[in-house]
Formats: sequence, C-alpha cells, structure tokens
Amino acid sequence: MDFTHFDNQGNARMVDVGSKDVTERTAVACGSITLSEEAMNAVLGKSLKKGDVFTVAQVAGIMGTKKTSELIPMCHNIVLSNASVTFETDEKERTITAYCTARTASQTGVEMEALTGVSVALLTVYDMCKAIDKKMVIHDIHLVSKTGGKSGDFFF
Repeated sequence: MDFTHFDNQGNARMVDVGSKDVTERTAVACGSITLSEEAMNAVLGKSLKKGDVFTVAQVAGIMGTKKTSELIPMCHNIVLSNASVTFETDEKERTITAYCTARTASQTGVEMEALTGVSVALLTVYDMCKAIDKKMVIHDIHLVSKTGGKSGDFFF
C-alpha cells in the first residue's frame, strides 16, 4: 500500500477526497497518564487550585477534536456530528485513561480527531497537575476502533 500524502515526485499533498462517498464514520481513541500518588489524590479529591481536572480536560479534549485540521498538516477540516471524552481511573496504578469518540458524516475519517482529542485531554491533565508532579508520563495513545468509509471497520 502506498502513502497517499505524497505525489509522484515525493512532495507532500492533501489527499483529494472529493469523489469519495459521504458515509457515517466513528472513531474511538484512548491513552493514559500515570501520576504520582500525591497528584492522583489531588485529582480524585478535586483539590487542585486550577479546578476539576476531569471537567476541564473533557472540554479541552472536545475542543481539540474541533481544531485537528489546524494542528495536523494535510488533515481535512471536517464537520463533527459529535465528540465526547470520558475517563477511567485506576487508583492502584495511579493512572487516568482518557477515551475520545468522534463522529461525522463525511468523505474522510475521524481517526485523527479522536486521537487529537485524547492527546489534548491528557495534556490538560498534565498541565493542571504539573505543580504537584513533573514526572507524569503520557502513554499508550492509540486508535481503539473506527467504523465507516471505504476501508471498513477496524478494532484494535
């Protein structure tokens, strides 16, 4: 399979999706951040001076989905029909896992939007907790699933 973001001379280009069918498309991505015990307790106890981490990170992640084409070169600007960000916590492992689901009816997929949403949500958690813990690690950002489009469904 060839890379579609390069022309015959090897120059970067935006893929022309104009002849593709509009289909319902959904993508889910996830990723995690591991925090110190002190930072995790502050997040769960809602005691950070910057506010409720989950609410702020949720809004930031959704905003990230809507800005994806401004951040990723050659990414199409698509209209999202929905974007959501949710979190799961593992107190024992001191890990917060973010999930982002993005939906559209479009000629191209929403994988990049879901991945960007997760990334921005986790970066927001980092930003809000960095006064307590500068050793946080963001990890395992990946596509969980996608549906719709010519290439069909994908499940990790």
